[in-house]
Amino acid sequence: MWCDFSFRRLIAWLVPALLCPALNAADSFRVVSYNVENYLEQPTESRPHLKSTEAKSKVRESIQALKPDVLALQEIGSTNALLELRDSLKASGLDLPYWELVTGSDTNIHVAVLSRFPFTARRPHTKESFLLSGRRFRVSRGFAEVDIKVGANYSFTLITAHLKSKRPVPEADEADLRLREARALREIIDADLASNPNANLIVLGDPNDTVDSDSTRAVIGRGKGKLVDTRPAERNGVHAVRPRSGSAPRTITWTHYYGIEDSYSRIDYILLSPGMAREWLANETYVLAISDWGVGSDHRPIVAAFNTVNK
Repeated sequence: MWCDFSFRRLIAWLVPALLCPALNAADSFRVVSYNVENYLEQPTESRPHLKSTEAKSKVRESIQALKPDVLALQEIGSTNALLELRDSLKASGLDLPYWELVTGSDTNIHVAVLSRFPFTARRPHTKESFLLSGRRFRVSRGFAEVDIKVGANYSFTLITAHLKSKRPVPEADEADLRLREARALREIIDADLASNPNANLIVLGDPNDTVDSDSTRAVIGRGKGKLVDTRPAERNGVHAVRPRSGSAPRTITWTHYYGIEDSYSRIDYILLSPGMAREWLANETYVLAISDWGVGSDHRPIVAAFNTVNK
């Protein structure tokens, strides 16, 4: 009788674990953002160069080094490109079966999410628009928003974005376009926090400007809904010295090389709602620094980790 009861109890525990491994999460999970620079499977008129085999290999190496449970991507091409990356990661030991790809008015590159955990809701934002100088524009890459269930008692919302670059365009000033896109993104953030001020929300990706810019400040917001900037930095042994009151630590945080200016800057972010920040593991948050990083992309990936218990 006792053996039979113990066996049935064991089966009752094992079956859900085998059928739903993603819901049996560890005490923490890792979220990565990575602009993979023109990860295209087919050439386009404006982006004629395909991702080389060497570049793809370095992208995989970079992602594997961070061991993400959730991976937000920018500058991914078609669905075929996303699934090729997902399958190549699985072949090298990283299985992220759940995926979402969102397109905007830009038909070349998109934003996407790969996840070890299932999505419980998807809210692709593909038609956000704004007026600028009497002309209506659409957000060029759209915003991917998904609700992710990490375990039986923990879930969060993730929004990934890729705002207008600093490259000039004939239609309008690039900074004005980026600011309007940032405001459109902030409206989505505000709506989420209005419905639940304690929401677990991560906003991440490539806003394409520095932290002091009007567009990045618009995304971060202010007041009770202000997002927390995780400010990932290299793990290079430099003490976090603050040169003066209110200044950021002297750590290496750049994420992007801009060839036109021959400059390095931090334009990729992982931003957190106040509710999400309570589960944030700051000591597991950093910029990946590996050799030959630029073979894979002009960006470096960033990672942040979180507890799976609401605080």
